[in-house]
Amino acid sequence: MQDYRTLKLLDRFERVFNSFGVDYRIMRKLLQIKLTMDGRRVPTIFSQNAKKEKNNQYIKSLWVYVLFGLFLIPFVLMGDNYLFQMSLFYGIFTFFVMTSMISDFSSVLLDIRDRNILSPKPVGRKTISTAKMVHVTIYLSFLTIALSGIPLIVGLFKNGPLFFLFAAVNIILIDLLVVGLTALIYLSILRFFDGEKLKDIINYVQIGLSLMIMVGYQMLIRSFEFIDITVSFQPKWWQVFIFPMWYGANMEMLLNGAFEPVYLLFSALSLLIPILSIWIYMKFTGTFEQSLQKLASHGKAKLTKRNKAGQILLNIICRSPEERAFFRFAGRMMKNERDFKLKAYPSLGFSIVIPFIFIINTLREDFAQLSDSKSYITIYFSLIIIPTIMILLKYSGKYKGAFIYRVAPIKSLKPVFSGTIKAFIIKLYLPVYFILSTLFLFLFGAGILPDLIAVFISACLYAVICFIVLKKALPFSESFDEYNQNGNSAIIFGLMLFVALLAGLHFASTFLPYGIYLYLGICSIGLVTIWRLAFNVTWEQIIKG
Repeated sequence: MQDYRTLKLLDRFERVFNSFGVDYRIMRKLLQIKLTMDGRRVPTIFSQNAKKEKNNQYIKSLWVYVLFGLFLIPFVLMGDNYLFQMSLFYGIFTFFVMTSMISDFSSVLLDIRDRNILSPKPVGRKTISTAKMVHVTIYLSFLTIALSGIPLIVGLFKNGPLFFLFAAVNIILIDLLVVGLTALIYLSILRFFDGEKLKDIINYVQIGLSLMIMVGYQMLIRSFEFIDITVSFQPKWWQVFIFPMWYGANMEMLLNGAFEPVYLLFSALSLLIPILSIWIYMKFTGTFEQSLQKLASHGKAKLTKRNKAGQILLNIICRSPEERAFFRFAGRMMKNERDFKLKAYPSLGFSIVIPFIFIINTLREDFAQLSDSKSYITIYFSLIIIPTIMILLKYSGKYKGAFIYRVAPIKSLKPVFSGTIKAFIIKLYLPVYFILSTLFLFLFGAGILPDLIAVFISACLYAVICFIVLKKALPFSESFDEYNQNGNSAIIFGLMLFVALLAGLHFASTFLPYGIYLYLGICSIGLVTIWRLAFNVTWEQIIKG
């Protein structure tokens, strides 16, 4: 196996790991195996021409984070109010790091698939758990360099070497804090829950973390007031919980000499909390690994009874027996597939929060002005999660069971795809949209009800457009190992332009008499037309991809 440079660098800290009771040599071998496996492409069940890639595809995808990092450069250049500009800098950086931890790395921390191999071997739980943590940290380091490398270099030339040094140390501390707190949150959950309930709780916590990230970022912005182009900071007790401000405060204190009590408090927290969280996790790594065994418990199987009302509604939604069968199948997979929920459910949380972020400034105005405005158009931001989840619909942790598509008496693939898309819309998107619609009706009044119906029809139309544009694959037939290796970022960005187009057309229709009804009619006709044509997919198209 290849001896990676990251492992050679890690060798310098062998004594540190051994001092915590970790068998470094065994941990190093585990990491070498994990890094080797990361670079191997797992072919899908229907891939005829799959090529094995020796290069790690995650590393190749980091260019997207390099582009995101370019948006951080203005915060480095805007001036010398480091509390303001660097708090925003670290807030955006934390957003990307936390979302990556939730969507990509949580499955690594909670992975129990290697237990059958390692359990009979003389390998300590602390060594196994530390190997997982270091595995996550290695990739988090690559992400950190891609995201913050260019802005820090710009800051080096603009603000000098001290700025570069302090900013780099703060970023390392933020990474430690994010990894440590995430692991401790999961450890706390594992201590009190088990079986299927534990897995559901973990999903709920991940959604909650996603919402906290978004709300926390808004609280960070609200900590500063803009008066005549100058920035004013008013200390509040709740700012102690917004940790990006800790690191903006220590930059302000060290570079501008602002040794005020609040800055001293924030600076102390910025150093102590990350180190303390990692220290606590290292002390309980054995307990963490032992508690992971609960994830193997499935609990008691629940028998689901079909009620008559639900059956009647299903018969209306899905006309053919085949379509109804795949509607139920897709619905159960989305409900029970843990890997799918780990990646999809946090996105659903974002879709609820994002529309309100864009109208939060309007909420400061009089309620009557808000209800008379057209800010309800921001509900279109809930559509941007659709392409991401449409991509996820083809992946599964149990993808080897996809042979059922070959042996089942399926005359046409049309009900397979139409039933799955309907299940996604009804089971996942509609509950989210119902919550948003209820809140928007409270804020803007019942007069926007036709607009909300038009947006839902637009969402259905957008889902079908996404299906047409995206690579064709049978639902839940590919391994999640393929998810990070397929470059879908550019396609998703392009599909988001359709959301802007639909929102623009909707907004333009509000200036015409009965324009919303015209827009609603056009979208409905478009949906019916495109739905009839979109799902005529053949086996040859599936094999070719």
